[in-house]
Amino acid sequence: MILKRRMIIAGLLATTFCFPGTASMAGNRSGFQFSFDGFDGNPLPLSRFRDRAVLVVNTASECGYTGQYAGLETLWQNYRHMGLTVVGVPSNNFGGQEPLEGEQIKNFCTLNYGVTFPLADRTDVVGRAAHPFYKWALAQAGPKARPRWNFHKILLDRDGKIAATFATAVEPTSDQVRRAIINALGAGS
Repeated sequence: MILKRRMIIAGLLATTFCFPGTASMAGNRSGFQFSFDGFDGNPLPLSRFRDRAVLVVNTASECGYTGQYAGLETLWQNYRHMGLTVVGVPSNNFGGQEPLEGEQIKNFCTLNYGVTFPLADRTDVVGRAAHPFYKWALAQAGPKARPRWNFHKILLDRDGKIAATFATAVEPTSDQVRRAIINALGAGS
């Protein structure tokens, strides 16, 4: 009996240490626990946006969908006073379409699209090296939360729970996204 208990404990410890974050991913229900590295080298904790709806979007500067930066900025300008924050998470995971890093990302987004919403530094969003936020999102919402290309969108409600996900081709300013934002803000019908 003692040997059996020790084997179970050893197995649980091995799972926890071999796959960091796995044990806590399924039970954790808030995206606000995660932090990205900001484009400026400073932490960009999502807890900074607690009690707000947050649209997290993996982006890229050399993608056919890069023009969506303008729509994301429009959302940010139109809904931030109501409690929305847009967070851009540049990623080089799809076709090597994000060669920029750090300040280069911010400069590109500002000069070309007038972006003023918060930006992370280049971050892996899929695979073994995926940022813990994306692993958590996958554990919470299943395959629909896994980015399949640049400009995949994950909307968190004011409690940090996943309210909706949107595929790359869904424009940020579409009625579908706007309705989900209004609902996540608690201002829907």
